[in-house]
Amino acid sequence: MTEHDYTISLNYQHRIRFTRDAFYEGNRMLARLLQTNSHAKLLIFLEDSVAVAFPKLERQIGEYFGSTPGLELKRVVIAPGAEICKRDEKVLHSVWDAVNEEKIDRHSYIFAIGGGAFLDVIGFGAATSHRGVRFVRFPTTTLSQDDSGVGVKNGINAFGKKNWLGSFAVPYAVVNDFTFLHTQPEDVRRDGLVEAIKVALVRDGAFFDWLEDNVKLLVKLRPHALEEAVERSAILHAEHIAHGGDPFELGSSRPLDYGHWAAHKLEQLTDFGMTHAQAVSVGLALDTLYSWRTGRLEEKDAKRVLALLHGLKLPLYHEGFELKHENGRRKLFDGLEEFREHLGGELTVLLLRGVGKGEDVHFVDEAVVEYCMQMLELYAAASTSEEREKVFH
Repeated sequence: MTEHDYTISLNYQHRIRFTRDAFYEGNRMLARLLQTNSHAKLLIFLEDSVAVAFPKLERQIGEYFGSTPGLELKRVVIAPGAEICKRDEKVLHSVWDAVNEEKIDRHSYIFAIGGGAFLDVIGFGAATSHRGVRFVRFPTTTLSQDDSGVGVKNGINAFGKKNWLGSFAVPYAVVNDFTFLHTQPEDVRRDGLVEAIKVALVRDGAFFDWLEDNVKLLVKLRPHALEEAVERSAILHAEHIAHGGDPFELGSSRPLDYGHWAAHKLEQLTDFGMTHAQAVSVGLALDTLYSWRTGRLEEKDAKRVLALLHGLKLPLYHEGFELKHENGRRKLFDGLEEFREHLGGELTVLLLRGVGKGEDVHFVDEAVVEYCMQMLELYAAASTSEEREKVFH
């Protein structure tokens, strides 16, 4: 009997581009980005809401690739997006059907143009077709441009849980086209900034300072401020994935998921009536107060986090906190075990040691969390800064 161990190392290039009007005939960024030295097919999936907002986009796509040698556009497929597409397998099956019908191969490209949930589903279809077709992400929302769109995860919901089915697959490229960014509803644009706050809290205190300094511009959605926030956030997320040492989450630590154990559960408890961005905001507020109440984070910094969330009109509390099992235990706490189960190993939740500095912990005191929930309810109900200040005393 013999035993043999081999180390297989893989190198990926994670290409991220920032541009405007990517499909404008004078913008040749895409032509440079894609490998056109041999004939390649293109299959493009366009989220229906984006198609409505940009009625000329499908024609522009056709004209752009019609004038780009070496690339053959086979089809533009318009499909539903938002969170429902992660629960309805029809969208996923439409990817596999189109790949088969158009004879898309591993030297072809699949594009997805839409929000984060849409990218997750189309990306999963691309990753599981022929064991992986080159995938190009075109995130169109604040939340997907500053966070999920530059990631390496794909997935759909199953068994009532987020992303239970999925894969890790580094996309061929991510194109953040700021033209899409400014057409969303105002609240959606603002809500997506929560992931910028999150990554600043766990990785870059100077970026958090910048967000504070520019909160008045951001809440008014001034384009230059919004675009800078999105780009800085996206780069921080990508740098962590590329250089953080665990891009495919083989361990139990999830630093980019600060505040997410509660967020994911709140989404589920509300049957996804609560958006991911709104849930993350509440989750950030909860874990920030918990970090303070457990002696890790200074009170002044906890106040700064809540003030920034409040200043951007982001939610800090949700009545989903009050949902309980028959034994009186809050249903939200089920999210802790589900968070642990997702990666396996021991429970690992990131808390704050300071603005820009996180710490993994392996135990969460539910009684302290309950106290923090009560504080958030009072803080969210306060109408003046003086009333919000009293919550801490």
